[in-house]
Amino acid sequence: MIRERGPVTVAAFMDLALYDSELGYYARAARRSGRAGDFFTSVDVGPIFGELLAVQIAEMAEILNLRPGAELARPFDLVEAGAGDGRLAADLLGALERRRRAIHDSVRLHLVEASASARAAQRATLGGHAGRLASSGADLPASFEGVLIANELLDAFPVHQVVMRDDGLREVYVEVAPGQNGALQTIEAAPSTPALADYLRRLGVTLERGWRVEINLRAVEWIREAARRLHRGFIVLIDYGHEARELYSPTHAGGTLTTFASHAMSGAESAGTLSWLDRPGEQDITAHVDFTSVRAAAEAEGMTTLGFLDQTYFVLGLSDLENAVNPENLEDPDSFANFRFRLALKTLLLPGGLGSTHKVLILGKGVGTPSLRGCSYRVRVT
Repeated sequence: MIRERGPVTVAAFMDLALYDSELGYYARAARRSGRAGDFFTSVDVGPIFGELLAVQIAEMAEILNLRPGAELARPFDLVEAGAGDGRLAADLLGALERRRRAIHDSVRLHLVEASASARAAQRATLGGHAGRLASSGADLPASFEGVLIANELLDAFPVHQVVMRDDGLREVYVEVAPGQNGALQTIEAAPSTPALADYLRRLGVTLERGWRVEINLRAVEWIREAARRLHRGFIVLIDYGHEARELYSPTHAGGTLTTFASHAMSGAESAGTLSWLDRPGEQDITAHVDFTSVRAAAEAEGMTTLGFLDQTYFVLGLSDLENAVNPENLEDPDSFANFRFRLALKTLLLPGGLGSTHKVLILGKGVGTPSLRGCSYRVRVT
């Protein structure tokens, strides 16, 4: 496929390797994470992640219903982008059904997922909650009012890779190596679009000679479109990444492209080769998110930043055991169920793990600046 097209940008290569309808990594399976997959997400820790998010969603639903004449049972759009087979949505709806039935019964669920295989599995995963599913497709709803959640979506978007040389900014391209039996290699050439230099210029970033970084134009386009389609409500983004000043610094001057396969992570370069060029379509490829640009793009479309914090602090703000956790797990403090709960909570909180590597960006539109439960412990980014 690359041979037919000639040199392609890293973004185009990632798009093929991850999302091609026949060969793409995500397109060929309904689920890629978990014990039997290639990597773990917060959803794989257990239903506790959905239980905790349900606390925040319930509060947001109440805020949206505080207008004169509005009743709690009015339709409430819950949109999940990058929904996979619907596990997180099922956990969320299960928690809302147990604790906030009126909100549960008002939910219109929209699952947005690029993989047809994953979409086909959503109703079975939702089980008894499938009746709440209003739409399932590859694109965001044209217009909605409620809450949009995206958990580890932006890091999977294709990125451009650029490198600073003596003669200026160059972009990295992928091509088939001559005489190498189809092996892939990278070359450098002029940037494919002036948007790459403009992106760095807006951030005030000056790359030193030899620095190699990724630019996620797709993430900026996506948040702009999401903000336009949201009539009123909230967007919650959970992903790993940094502010631009940290992402485009000596700490990450070699780039952040990473691969995951069978729970083994490889950096941009492994054993002298570029790991992300290996076995396209058979491993995950990801890059850290530039939250500064995502936030700025959202604010330019009328969104207000309500919080940006480590997942650790977000979880601590929500983890009131009396309200957030299924009480069946707590009847016996020494029970195996309680042990599993405490272990799962620890996994979500641990510094250096999901707790600090994952950031939470909360945006609002038409809702003022409410003090949210998820930001009640501490608003801090490490």
